[in-house]
Amino acid sequence: MLTVDHLYKSYGDKTLLNGVSCLIKPHDRIGLIGVNGTGKSTFLKILAGIDTAERGSVSHAKDYWVEYLEQEPDLNPELTVMEQIYYGETPIMKVMREYEQTLLDLQESPNNEQVQERLLTKQQRMDEYEAWEANTAAKTILTKLGITGFTRPVRELSGGQRKRVAIAKALIQPADLLILDEPTNHLDNDTVEWLEQYLASYKGALLLVTHDRYFLNRVTNQIFELDDGNLYTYEGNYELFQEKKAEREALEERYQEKHQSMLKKEIAWMKKGPKARGTKQKARIDRIEQMKEKQFTSESHDVSIDAGSVRLGKKVMELENITKSYDDKQLLDDFHFLIVPGDRLGIVGPNGSGKSTLLNIMAGFVEPDNGHVETGPTVKVGYYTQTDENLDDNKRIIEDIREVAEVIRTKNGDEITAEQMLEQFLFSRSQQWNYIRKLSGGEKRRLYLLKILMTEPNVLLLDEPTNDLDTQTLSVLEAYLDQFPGVVITASHDRYFLDRVVDHMLVFKENAQVDHFHGNYHDWLEREKQQAQEQKETKSKPASKKSAPKKMSYHDKKEWETIEDDITELESHIDELQERIANAGSDAGAVHDLYEEQKEREQELEAKLERWEELSLLVEETETKP
Repeated sequence: MLTVDHLYKSYGDKTLLNGVSCLIKPHDRIGLIGVNGTGKSTFLKILAGIDTAERGSVSHAKDYWVEYLEQEPDLNPELTVMEQIYYGETPIMKVMREYEQTLLDLQESPNNEQVQERLLTKQQRMDEYEAWEANTAAKTILTKLGITGFTRPVRELSGGQRKRVAIAKALIQPADLLILDEPTNHLDNDTVEWLEQYLASYKGALLLVTHDRYFLNRVTNQIFELDDGNLYTYEGNYELFQEKKAEREALEERYQEKHQSMLKKEIAWMKKGPKARGTKQKARIDRIEQMKEKQFTSESHDVSIDAGSVRLGKKVMELENITKSYDDKQLLDDFHFLIVPGDRLGIVGPNGSGKSTLLNIMAGFVEPDNGHVETGPTVKVGYYTQTDENLDDNKRIIEDIREVAEVIRTKNGDEITAEQMLEQFLFSRSQQWNYIRKLSGGEKRRLYLLKILMTEPNVLLLDEPTNDLDTQTLSVLEAYLDQFPGVVITASHDRYFLDRVVDHMLVFKENAQVDHFHGNYHDWLEREKQQAQEQKETKSKPASKKSAPKKMSYHDKKEWETIEDDITELESHIDELQERIANAGSDAGAVHDLYEEQKEREQELEAKLERWEELSLLVEETETKP
């Protein structure tokens, strides 16, 4: 077990940990949550031995090993991928590293007898340390994370590739406690789902910070909440935590009301000046002063924002015949799409498939190779990018926001001041006068998001908005988007956020193919699973089961005479519907109805084509029969 006893840590005039204590037991699955800037990463670093507390202690057995994945991994750029992944001086890691290196040497010199002999020696060492199971697990991890090119130096890898190497290193190292700080950042949805399943069978204890609420809910069985320097513990996953936290806040609110009532009575009693011995009088005065100083932490961060934006006309945006490629990789090929008022569009797909490129083209930051984007005259784009924060560290928070706008108006005509918006986005009045340089990375991202919203856009482009934002800030953003009257287009890997915010999606696939799907992420995932199951069942069916009858009936013959005309008519009808959709412009209602009709006709066409195949077999059988 790992024991944390009364940790105290401050940063400037801000107390991050105020006497925090907890116990981490074997096989615990703990999710650590809290608003950005409350000290989550600091707490993790202290447990990992990277940082120290001003007071308090962290204790565990001598052979207790903690493996820590930082949010922004610091890898040695001179090491190769293999050297970094199999890093460490434990006997089993040294044996696996030497074995893997010998395998690489043998690939380069397959006929070298010395290397062959060395491989036999390393295989015997693998047997001695029973390292084969660990090696198989390592290979599975590397494959699932898409890591190849073991001989490449780390310095040649992209940011996303480095993160995957760091995750692989953390998972492969034998540890009593595995600490993961935002492990799902920059991972695609398939990899995140695999990681969920892998951690379910992880042998050691697990402590993680993540914004991915589905991941948090499925992986954890305990929640630690860091709030105003205090650590609150909850048994159960994230869903149960939300229920229990609401109960705690309600209980503390009732206690606060009772406390205030008692304080009023005590002060009233004092004002009447009743006679009492001096010592009793002094004790009562001291008690009242202590009651006045009593602090409560039941303040709720839940907000409801009646969002406003610049008026948006009927014409929003149309992308016509867009083609774009980078370094001979085709990302978009003759892509056409119509954005209409009220759209809530999600963009999903593997890393590097073109999601950010599409947003950059919509925002006018990148020119397509071919085609053009036609934007409505009333469109005002607000674009939240992954990197460009445009923040001045030497300014105070409130000054930076006021430069964008002193006030914004809601759709009902009410005014919200810059100070009020900062409060709604979890910056207290006292914190608003701090310099931006004092903010954590997550707090800066939250401020950057607010700056964009303060411009009152009517089309919001969000590129991975959930990266580096805490769960409470995401709840605030989701509440804002619920009330936002404009268009929202978001590229995200966050399944919970997509389910919460979007109602149709663009799905990037291989070969520059982009599918349009009506529904949220959960709906799309269910369809994908269903189609995969149907394909599996189709492949497993014996061909003989589909053999056609030997003789055509009267009805079969009549149907065969007209079925080709029926197919032609359906194809013409679908072409006509597609043309009507293209001409419907910004009429969202008409577009929706036409799409629904098109789906019905396409289903009819698919059924007719299958029936045509069956009948054609019957015709062949009849013609070949003597």
